[in-house]
Amino acid sequence: MTRSDRRSVLSVLREARKLDGDLSGGLRGRGVGNAARRVGRLLDADAVVLADLDGVVAQYGTLPPDTDLEALLAQVYGHGGVIRQPPLSAAPLFVADDLAGCLVVSGDIAQNEVSEVAALASDHLDHAVLRLSRERIAAADLRRLRAQISPHFMHNALAAIAALIHADPERARELLSEFADYLRYSFSSAGDYATVAAELQATQTYLELQRARFRDRFDVTVRIAPEVLPVAIPFLVVQPIVENAVRHGLEPKAGGEGRISVSGFGEGPLCVIEIEDDGVGMDPEFARSVLAGTGPPAKGIGLANVDERLRKVYGPEYGLVVETAPESGTKVMIRIPRFMRGVVAE
Repeated sequence: MTRSDRRSVLSVLREARKLDGDLSGGLRGRGVGNAARRVGRLLDADAVVLADLDGVVAQYGTLPPDTDLEALLAQVYGHGGVIRQPPLSAAPLFVADDLAGCLVVSGDIAQNEVSEVAALASDHLDHAVLRLSRERIAAADLRRLRAQISPHFMHNALAAIAALIHADPERARELLSEFADYLRYSFSSAGDYATVAAELQATQTYLELQRARFRDRFDVTVRIAPEVLPVAIPFLVVQPIVENAVRHGLEPKAGGEGRISVSGFGEGPLCVIEIEDDGVGMDPEFARSVLAGTGPPAKGIGLANVDERLRKVYGPEYGLVVETAPESGTKVMIRIPRFMRGVVAE
């Protein structure tokens, strides 16, 4: 293969890859006009039409004046295969093996070329539907997560604030303001991702409210390296782990006394966040079953929920790592890429 041939192949591959982005919104997406133009360049066609089952959605170039496009589309949809009416060729588009639309091309183009480009477009439309499904699942997960903000915690936080109204009204006012900030963040509709800084601010507010409830019987340490503060992270990841440490680590201890530390730092391309408590701990096998979702039903957000969302966003090699043993406390580590395409705090 000559250098010129290689360049031609790379040019075609580049156009084919960009077609995926053009069709990311489906046949009714904003990029469908670009998709028609790109197919025209790929096939060196005089004209290209993209249609769904309701009609034409995009056209590039000019079809022959005597073209009966509606009749041609009806033939393709009825036949389910390629129809040739020189200089026109029309091939069906499929999504998940269901007829979804049609590609019509005008020009001196071989049938196999039209079929291959139609198959490529169908694959990209499949990807678009899969992405949309994943986004809807992620949005549903986030709605479910927000709905799981513990009513038990909210009741106890308000009770702790109420108990301070007469004894320490200034602190009661501060805690009430922090409680409002915590709820505002927890039910925020800004997006699926937040910065580490915002996530830790909500976590610190949660801990202050819990300290008031426990009458300051446990210590809190938060140490975060400045370079990880702007890193984007899935919404409500850190706070549920801290809540787990309070409820299942410190609460079972006599008097609820103990220590919780939250630290964050960069480790090469990774952002590492560690949440550690000196509570009652748990059996390592039990911890593994909790992460796997095979343990007892969670009464709150739960580690399994956080672990699953991290793996969905970053891949199976990421997620939570838990180090624990009975009466030896628990350490939960989050290790995620500091930068990842599509993961942006809004």
